[in-house]
Amino acid sequence: MARLAALDVGTNTVLMLVVELHPNGTLHKLADLSRIARLGRGVDRTGRLDPDSAAMTLATIAEFATRARELGVDRIIAVATAALRDAADGASFIQQVRDATGVELRIISGEAEARLSYLAVAKGLDLQTQSRILLIDIGGGSTEFIRSEPDRDLQAVSLQIGSVRLTERFFHNDPPSAEEVAALRAAVDKAIDSLNWKFRPEVLVGIAGTATTICAVALRLADYDSNLVHGHRLTRTEVGRTLNLFATLPYAERRKLPGLAEGRVDVILAGAVILDRVMERFGLAEVVISDQGVRWGLIWQELEGHGG
Repeated sequence: MARLAALDVGTNTVLMLVVELHPNGTLHKLADLSRIARLGRGVDRTGRLDPDSAAMTLATIAEFATRARELGVDRIIAVATAALRDAADGASFIQQVRDATGVELRIISGEAEARLSYLAVAKGLDLQTQSRILLIDIGGGSTEFIRSEPDRDLQAVSLQIGSVRLTERFFHNDPPSAEEVAALRAAVDKAIDSLNWKFRPEVLVGIAGTATTICAVALRLADYDSNLVHGHRLTRTEVGRTLNLFATLPYAERRKLPGLAEGRVDVILAGAVILDRVMERFGLAEVVISDQGVRWGLIWQELEGHGG
């Protein structure tokens, strides 16, 4: 039986999924690893990778690749997103990864990232295919918007609003001032409005780490449990209540919240504002949470014969 690993090197987090493909077409998850390495630290300001963050990311990739090979994978499919799209020295980092680990890391476009997220959700959540669906993947450097409607081609757009990027750009106090939060909110609204989508989705799906973290905090999960988070429906009220909690607590208190991983403490407020504004702008009362993002999309893409 074939074994595959999918490695997603994001602005904030490195994730790796290892699966075994059974003859009947089903997948068995062997490992699902995540580590916050903050590859995108400072990239929005300097246009280059921070040496310490790059070193930590490289070490994480090396560790994950070793684990994948120990599990006997036939192939490691590896992609990188916003941080390496934006960094002038991204190609140099990819060469370092190749030399140190043998992993061929490929930078994908924001649109390709969005389509992988959509594929993961289409396979991983039981959604009505006739519904008008909006999917958002709130990352560290960008947020992908995917618009799915019956009898229309999928639309996928990547906007330069991510939790790390916006935190570095707008927040300079602890906790952020009301003026800083208002300025960030206005920037998010402007970005969403730039889509110019005359679209009333029936379903909103929030994909990946920011959305799953907000859900875990709302559910007060001391230990993350995919079975409780994946497919959970969060109301706009719950999102707003959690956002206000992030906004009012200083870092030292925020980090004590159950469900909030250490590497997300400083950036989760910006991510929560993005989710809240999307719900407001599109008139949505709830969001369905998916913890199956790009890494799952890579696996499904490979199995459907569209890998490369």
